[in-house]
Amino acid sequence: MESARTALATVLPNFPIRLTRHLGHAKAWLRRQACGNERYGIVVSSQAQRLKPHAIDVRVNVDPVQWFLESKEDVRSSYYLEDVATEFQVQGLELDWTCVVWDGDLRLKDGHWDHFSFKGKRWERVLKDVRQRYLLNAYRVLLTRARQGMVIVVPKGSADDPSRAPAYYDPAFKLLASLGIPTL
Repeated sequence: MESARTALATVLPNFPIRLTRHLGHAKAWLRRQACGNERYGIVVSSQAQRLKPHAIDVRVNVDPVQWFLESKEDVRSSYYLEDVATEFQVQGLELDWTCVVWDGDLRLKDGHWDHFSFKGKRWERVLKDVRQRYLLNAYRVLLTRARQGMVIVVPKGSADDPSRAPAYYDPAFKLLASLGIPTL
């Protein structure tokens, strides 16, 4: 953990990273950071099924060409911060600034990552090692798509919604904050 804090401290002066619980704050921060035609957008795990209350639905089919190339005036572009791209659409590609939104598919429990897939109306634990590695890799891809900086959103969850329990999100937020990522 100390090596992660040290590495982050060397990165932050030249590569701004911020952490928040509020998608609206993240969007505003992205817009303030980008200059001129620097591209920004929201990226999420393809397994992020419970971000719909935040108007993020990974089931919506996004055309990556339009998302990456259209202008700020086009609602289909990444600039609008409405449609999101998953690890499949951004693998091998970069944006200047990214907003990574975390979901309950990858949770921290007792200091270890726990892996889940949303089926029907509830999360199911992913037991196969290959699928666990895939999910970790998905987040690695998402966290490495920014050229100039990023904001990470870990939602608060909802005590009224058992599929978005705060316990699914709070430990990841606390870990990232404990590393020294400044919060918005």
